[in-house]
Amino acid sequence: MSDLNKEVVDLVWGRPSSGGVSASIFRRWAQGFVFCENEHTALEQFEGGPCAVLAPVQAFILKNIVFNRDSSNWRQMTEEEQKTALCSTLSEILESACSRPSTGFCLVTWAKGQGPHTSTHNNTQAQSQPQDMPVPEGSQPPPEQQPTALAAEDLGFEQFHSALHKRNIMSVSSLREEVLSLYHTWRGCCGVLLFLYSVILTKGIENIKNEIQDTMEPLIDPVHGHGSQSLVNLLVTGHAVSNVWDGDRECSGMKLHGIHEQASVGFLTLMESLRYCKEMSLVGPESPSEQARRVFQSFDPEDNGFIPDSLLEDVMKALDLVSEPEYVSLVKSKLDPENLGIILLGPFLLEFFPDQDSGIPDSFPVYHYNGLKQSNHNERVEYVEGTALVLGFEDPMVRTDDTPVKRCLQTRWPYIELLWTTDRSPSLN
Repeated sequence: MSDLNKEVVDLVWGRPSSGGVSASIFRRWAQGFVFCENEHTALEQFEGGPCAVLAPVQAFILKNIVFNRDSSNWRQMTEEEQKTALCSTLSEILESACSRPSTGFCLVTWAKGQGPHTSTHNNTQAQSQPQDMPVPEGSQPPPEQQPTALAAEDLGFEQFHSALHKRNIMSVSSLREEVLSLYHTWRGCCGVLLFLYSVILTKGIENIKNEIQDTMEPLIDPVHGHGSQSLVNLLVTGHAVSNVWDGDRECSGMKLHGIHEQASVGFLTLMESLRYCKEMSLVGPESPSEQARRVFQSFDPEDNGFIPDSLLEDVMKALDLVSEPEYVSLVKSKLDPENLGIILLGPFLLEFFPDQDSGIPDSFPVYHYNGLKQSNHNERVEYVEGTALVLGFEDPMVRTDDTPVKRCLQTRWPYIELLWTTDRSPSLN
């Protein structure tokens, strides 16, 4: 991989002014995909940073377990089921990232004898195997490399990149077989980075550069170690675009790329509640009332829940409602009987869409996952169970606390309330 190293490093890590990536940030990313001991379907994250890869992989794992598995207990898995779940998920993401099947796929693994603490084991293994029975690289874990967390102390940034090997695979069936054979590689030291590099080279460096809005922004922040929105989008949707809105937009003559089709797992962000970004309807088809809410709120940029009555006609026109002046005046008098000069969102929706069903149930179970031990109660990674209540436009009878988790979910369900089975709300940090 020596010829690709510089391009990959520049794309992923940027070009730090100090001349290299700090040892602490590299160490935080140098973990494998490790399942928790007490939550068999949950991946564990050991330090801040690699959640940009771990969270999408976790989402796809749960999607596949819930929808593609016969067992009703989605929280229990044997080790063999963990192997199948992880490897099928990694293959799915790689298939999604592949721009053209004819170009094939790429897997980045350790070069022979170059993985951390593998030399002694490799020699022993070679002596114990018959010559006509080759062992697939990465199929058996070295005893020293049973999937723990972080890289060996002596494996630094430069050494890691000097020990990589690239494989080209031309068919989906071969890809799935190879990914499965490398199970212990993904679980071991640097498994997250090996998979990330595999996705990048499968997608193609130039293809990623063409999709990223700012090619000078690396996929991993070299200062804080966090993954970018482009990295998250690449893993969730197969496209490394920098934005989360529907389709492309023009801004001052510049095309800004967004999401073009619905992914198989959803993505909500606290950044939207803070108004740093805006997601639209690709989480599911919009009902007429949901479209009306969105249009109404576009005339209410401060999220006050009302608009000046002078804007009512514009809203009605935007929704293709009857907007003759006489009718608009009649609607104003009905929605603002006290002549306050404002039109409230709730009464507006009830007036024009009284019987609309968005397809969202009144309540549904919700589970919160945070892979960092230190962000969980008693430092045990556990799913936190709760119930989500989707209420109407009026003031809800149930009020729960205003937490980041709730604010994040409110970007999709504005009137949601959360009732947790624990006495504390789970943490997003």
